[in-house]
Amino acid sequence: AQEKKIFMVQGPYPIIRRLLRARGWVERKLPDTGRRLEQHRGHQNKQQPETGQSNGKKEEEQCDDNPNGIHDLMSYLVRDRLPNFIWTNFLEATDRQLLQQDNVVNHYSRVDAFTTKEGLCLSLQNLPWIEQADPNTFFPRCYRLGNMDEREAFIDDFRLTAARSLLKLAVEEAGDMSVRTEQVPNSAKRAGESHTSHPKHSTVWPGCPLYPELVEEALEVCKQHLSVLQHQDIDRSTPSPCRTCIDWDYFLQEYYRVAHEGAELVLTRQQRKQCQNLLQRLAEQLPQLDMEGKFNVWILKPGAESQGRGIICTTRLEEALQLAWTCTAPSVQMGRWVVQKYVERLLTIFGTKFDIRQWFLVTDWKPLTVWFYQDCYLRFCSWPFSLCHLERARHLCNVSVQKCYKTSPDQDPRVPPDKIWSNKQFQEYLAQMGQADAWHQLLVPGMKAAILNTLRSAQDRVGFRKGSFELYGADFLVGEDLQPWLLEINSCPTMSPSSAVTRRLCANVQRDTLRLVLDRKENPTCSIGAFELIYKE
Repeated sequence: AQEKKIFMVQGPYPIIRRLLRARGWVERKLPDTGRRLEQHRGHQNKQQPETGQSNGKKEEEQCDDNPNGIHDLMSYLVRDRLPNFIWTNFLEATDRQLLQQDNVVNHYSRVDAFTTKEGLCLSLQNLPWIEQADPNTFFPRCYRLGNMDEREAFIDDFRLTAARSLLKLAVEEAGDMSVRTEQVPNSAKRAGESHTSHPKHSTVWPGCPLYPELVEEALEVCKQHLSVLQHQDIDRSTPSPCRTCIDWDYFLQEYYRVAHEGAELVLTRQQRKQCQNLLQRLAEQLPQLDMEGKFNVWILKPGAESQGRGIICTTRLEEALQLAWTCTAPSVQMGRWVVQKYVERLLTIFGTKFDIRQWFLVTDWKPLTVWFYQDCYLRFCSWPFSLCHLERARHLCNVSVQKCYKTSPDQDPRVPPDKIWSNKQFQEYLAQMGQADAWHQLLVPGMKAAILNTLRSAQDRVGFRKGSFELYGADFLVGEDLQPWLLEINSCPTMSPSSAVTRRLCANVQRDTLRLVLDRKENPTCSIGAFELIYKE
């Protein structure tokens, strides 16, 4: 039996090492040269994992005791044996000679089809051809800027979103934006005409009110778009409306003034009613109309990076297009960027943005077999949420980003100092808000559906390997209506604890993963902890 219990660990996983040794497994250790090669390959690989590399001695110290050097001795005796079980940061770091047909590895190949931002974007675009599911109901719309067709589609989307946002600003009462609704006198209409008839020759001051013509243009554009949406099932080749029907450069500049610079809108009561009616009809066709908000914020991401590297929020079309070609990030090829609609109408806790890290495990792709982990955790930002300020400290919840920032003096003191909550703490908060059932009735079912639809969309592109498995970390935002929105899926999610909560949960998910992929083979009734089978083809 001992012949079949040799394992190899590459990367900072002292808990995996300890748990396997406790089961009677013997480690085949990497030589120092192998460890350096592993670090080099990890640095070069574009699909960077969340886990960092750690010093071998420090990792050993975190492990269990090594009485009389017994583990070292056993490792020496199996130094020339092939491992039966390999746990590694990523598959590319593993010597191909070690990968035999019958050994178990914690990764599949070609998972970049859904674990990179670029791959996820492409896979979910194809989802409607594979499943009767609409990615727009769980994944904020996303475009690959290196693809010219998608770049043009993004430009169209940005413009149309600006037009819808203007309608929203037009119907709101005075709030964040000062919007004045009144019957416009003839003299004002004439002033408005002189202001807008020849926009390229007019002088516009930041405090000037904007008269009804701007709203009329937004109404016309949105009406044409609604017509396209209502007939898209009949003719999917219908072009996007109004690419040239208005002066878009001028329209966007005026929209920026209203949305971001405090300019006032002046419109008629009839226009206000038209805006309300049209938005209601658009909501029936656009699942993201509510969450997209009114500021037209987009988030620009390197297509194959992790840990928040290179991510930027922007509200200007020209800035987004320029950034995609001028910004550089480690290991990112020029043009390999995605741009995604920012979820503006999101749930905050104590005025602070958070996201959810949710684990799931795939133990087979043929048939697809998926296990959902029933414990997860929330990650908070360091600064209060604001759409008027787009700093990373307010908008990127990644632990690797937030550790670079000190907590803002304006932050609500109830936000946890380590910026982490367990899902149990979140459920208690929801109960206090009068939403005790939201976790089990809305959030968990929504996350499960998003994960399954994503896996189905990429299933044919993943490299299948019998007997292997992979643990993933999906990141979700929560909308104001408590709907989860999938942001990304990480292969090799970090197991390095940043708080008491993650120290407990990361240890538990590693323990339960080994129970599921090893112990269950010998004892089908053994405990699998917090894992729940949610799908098997």
